[in-house]
Amino acid sequence: MLDERKLAVLRAIVEDYVSTNEPVGSKALVDRHNLDVSPATIRNDMAVLEEQGYIAQPHTSAGRVPTDKGYRLFVDRLSHMKPLSAAERRAIQTYLAQAYGLDDVVMRTVRLLAQLTRQVAVVQYPSLSRSVVRHIELVRLAPERLLVVLITDTGRVEQRMVDLPEPCEDEDVAFLRALLNASLDGRRLTDAVRIVAGLTDSVPPAGRANAAAVFSVIMANLAERNEERIVFGGTANLAAPDFSQGLRDVLQALEEQVVLMRVLGDASDESLLSVMIGTENPVEGLQTTSLVSSGYGSGGETLAKLAVLGPTRMDYPGTMGAVSAVARYVGEILMES
Repeated sequence: MLDERKLAVLRAIVEDYVSTNEPVGSKALVDRHNLDVSPATIRNDMAVLEEQGYIAQPHTSAGRVPTDKGYRLFVDRLSHMKPLSAAERRAIQTYLAQAYGLDDVVMRTVRLLAQLTRQVAVVQYPSLSRSVVRHIELVRLAPERLLVVLITDTGRVEQRMVDLPEPCEDEDVAFLRALLNASLDGRRLTDAVRIVAGLTDSVPPAGRANAAAVFSVIMANLAERNEERIVFGGTANLAAPDFSQGLRDVLQALEEQVVLMRVLGDASDESLLSVMIGTENPVEGLQTTSLVSSGYGSGGETLAKLAVLGPTRMDYPGTMGAVSAVARYVGEILMES
């Protein structure tokens, strides 16, 4: 167990190394930080930190750099996250409030996180398995053609064209619309396929052929979109000295949706802010990175995750504050949509 002075020395080493990307020596700590101890005492504390694996010396006569273990202790003992400024909070709220539909919310969120943190932003789409039907709209475009619009509680909007086997009238469309909404409103999409499959008998015989065509398209749409999706942005931020080695592995891991889904799934409790540092990541290609993630959702339910991925030498207080704030604002936007 480290005493408070050694923790202060470790904290100073992490902060200086994140700021300068240069190994930190005892003289620099004395010059930059008010630690109220002699340089000899700091050197002794650094020796203890190195012996216990919290810092390392990259080469002889150099200063020290934090290890993954050191970053982990720094994060676990972090007294506070760096809050966003009032101007930043207003800008985020305004920017997200202008989004139209779930796709736009996700893309705006990716851009926001990348800009705020100068790292790679990763946003997971809300899983359809957790989504609830809010409304189904049927629009008659021609006597034998309809547009089906499915709207979920997460803001997702799905549209499909339906070619009907027989001409239909406005009253036929109104009947199907009312039947679908009465049966599906508030139901999870995982239950919707089963419910729609049983609706044919509720339709008068004369309209069953058209109803079957509409129901078939809805069921196919639900089934085919039930996969998980991830969007990421800000990969240009990887062009930093930290990734002069291993950049190819990081990019390859980012391109694999399944890999990213697994990493996000491994990131602690889905509703809480989580930090995965270096070798804590199960994916070998990402073990030079850190991942700061948080769940987001609406109505008190976590629907998916968003995250920032960057080098282990990252501004943890700032990144954690940005991820937490954006997750909260995205949840608020989804509740309003």
